[in-house]
Amino acid sequence: MPTRPNAAMAPSAEPQNVPRHIAIIMDGNGRWAKSRYLPRVAGHKRGAEALRKILEGCGSLGFDYLTIYAFSSENWNRPAGEVTDLMELLKYYLTYEIETIHKNGIRLKIIGDRSRLSKDIQTQIESAEAMTDSNQNFTLNVALSYGARQEVLRAVQKLCSDAQSGNINPTHIDESLFARYLDTATLPDPDLLIRTGGDQRLSNFLLWQSAYTELYFTPVLWPDFTLEHLKDAIADYGLRERRYGNTHN
Repeated sequence: MPTRPNAAMAPSAEPQNVPRHIAIIMDGNGRWAKSRYLPRVAGHKRGAEALRKILEGCGSLGFDYLTIYAFSSENWNRPAGEVTDLMELLKYYLTYEIETIHKNGIRLKIIGDRSRLSKDIQTQIESAEAMTDSNQNFTLNVALSYGARQEVLRAVQKLCSDAQSGNINPTHIDESLFARYLDTATLPDPDLLIRTGGDQRLSNFLLWQSAYTELYFTPVLWPDFTLEHLKDAIADYGLRERRYGNTHN
């Protein structure tokens, strides 16, 4: 799979369509820092700056939803010092960057298992979501303490509980009903999933939702990822044909 459009196709080619929902695995912060003999937290800070620049510039690109993988369920297993640094960085941006998000007309939503986050972060999240709830430029979904397998298990548990209590008929359970029990219940499935940093895997991110998502892998480390790189990925998407298992028309 090409990591970007080849020279003959894009960026000069006009994409046929724009994805409604883009998901991004922001990978490469640690390697960016290591290559510069910096602590890993420096890579995370630079990655947050890269995200800010993209959010400031991508509002006119035509998509409605952007979902970013900020902190996975597995990331809790990282060294305690790095987890602490990431949580402090999260608190900083929830305090000082939410005004920028709000100013740009972005609606903020958080998906994932909030119960593992500290109470003060949970309060900050609730406040940020409330502040931006009426914004309409596009919706930024941040996956925090998120894992797709864990999300599916939580959905199954809720579904079983509702079936046992008689709120739903088990014979009525289908894909549409099940999707309403996922963290992404209010979102369309992603059309395009971008992974930076060179690896070509989903890493427990949006597994149910990405069944027919177009995948785009780039070797660019997340701190170096720019709005132009995002435009390249969208251009590549626009030149693909999505058949959803059907034959070519």
